[in-house]
Amino acid sequence: MDQYILALDQGTTSSRAIVFNHSGHIVSCDQQEFPQILPSPGIVEHDPEAIWTSQLTVARQAIAKAKLSASDIAAVGITNQRETTILWERDMGRPVTNAIVWQSRLTAPICNELKQQGLEPLFRSRTGLLLDAYFSGTKIKYLLDTIPNLRDRAQRGEILFGTVDSFLIWRLTGQHVTDVTNASRTLLFNIHTLQWDDELLKILDIPRAMLPAVRSSSEQYGVTKAEWFGREIPVSGCAGDQQAATFGQACFEVGSAKNTYGTGCFMLLNTGTKPVESKNNLLTTIAWQINNQVTYCLEGSVFIAGAVVQWLRDGLGIAASAGEIAALAASVPDNGGVYLVPAFVGLGAPHWDAHARGAIFGITRGTTAAHVARAAIESMAFQTFDLLNAMEQDAKLELTKLKVDGGACVNDQLMQFQADLLNVEVQRPQVAETTALGAAYLAGLAVGYWNDTRDIEQNWILDRQFSPAMAPEQRNVLTKRWQKAVERTLNWDEPS
Repeated sequence: MDQYILALDQGTTSSRAIVFNHSGHIVSCDQQEFPQILPSPGIVEHDPEAIWTSQLTVARQAIAKAKLSASDIAAVGITNQRETTILWERDMGRPVTNAIVWQSRLTAPICNELKQQGLEPLFRSRTGLLLDAYFSGTKIKYLLDTIPNLRDRAQRGEILFGTVDSFLIWRLTGQHVTDVTNASRTLLFNIHTLQWDDELLKILDIPRAMLPAVRSSSEQYGVTKAEWFGREIPVSGCAGDQQAATFGQACFEVGSAKNTYGTGCFMLLNTGTKPVESKNNLLTTIAWQINNQVTYCLEGSVFIAGAVVQWLRDGLGIAASAGEIAALAASVPDNGGVYLVPAFVGLGAPHWDAHARGAIFGITRGTTAAHVARAAIESMAFQTFDLLNAMEQDAKLELTKLKVDGGACVNDQLMQFQADLLNVEVQRPQVAETTALGAAYLAGLAVGYWNDTRDIEQNWILDRQFSPAMAPEQRNVLTKRWQKAVERTLNWDEPS
């Protein structure tokens, strides 16, 4: 009897579930958006129950759409929005409060205080990360500091912490675990020893008792409770969304790289079995662990990529859908001199400026909504250009190709513009859902559904390659104006 792998892809704006076959092709898919909670500027929250119910619903729907039952599913893999922080009660499973989302700048003051104490080099050397509100550790500290009696309850083991993967695994199986990739994004995990770091926990005053056990990215963590799908299914793969996408893109060779165009934009470069320290404000993080072999990567993180299109749709109301915005952008031959820097929640790599704010430059009487739409879409490519420059300097190599995935990579105009800006080949695979696919591969490897990474490499098939065709002079003009625009957004919201 044919069997399949179910991937749960819990993202920032929606929950998705995809059933894959042995060839890595999509058999069925279901997706459901859930509310974004925006209490004040720069603050982003989610309702953990909305995350859970939407994810369970689409998982059941994906199985039903494929006309399968739980007995047809060999394993479940999970991939997730990273750094988003959830605290819940061990006994009843109730979330303590809303999840603090990775985009939220809530804990920027805590990070600034730690920097003033001279602690950033310590955090950087142990975790590979910068002291930024992006990561989970200061989010945990904030909740423990501000909710009465919560730290005491956490010390007694009554309160559990997890990133979204851990929360979902706990709900599905009752096991309190995470994998090394998600652990490596918390500011609490030593990426060299592969252990929670007691000194960092002490600095942030976070009880070890609330932390999940850390496991590899491909092993059985538990089985789903029969009530969820009608029978038990092994949960055997887990990785943060960007690491999962890198695995799904078969970036197994040192020097191979991918870029994901999702809510944010994330470029990861495989650096092999040893971590590479960044001198250009990139992150050193764990790509995956299979058996006892850890693979590391350099990562450049952009906070707002596809979310800028959502803002044009929902915030400005200039179109009713992302497709309409893409068509609007394509209706003009260029950006008309308009540059949009989407620093809505600050800027990530390589700037890491929590006080930067979004801005549109170059507006004239001739500027139209189409020019603004085009500038918004082009901002994804410009931010990726900044990442590539930093990455090549750190890794001391010159990339010749970049694999792409994520929702916006279906936009041919954007992908061609990206190839032109970077002056490298941009390769889009046939299966663009590489984040979910990576989680499926990790789960399938653990249960013998796929034998090894060679099986995965054979599944990767090119859909289209975009070759650079822009004159160097034009590229130079565009990138200089972009960098000029970025410089003018920096420190905009810095406290006086």
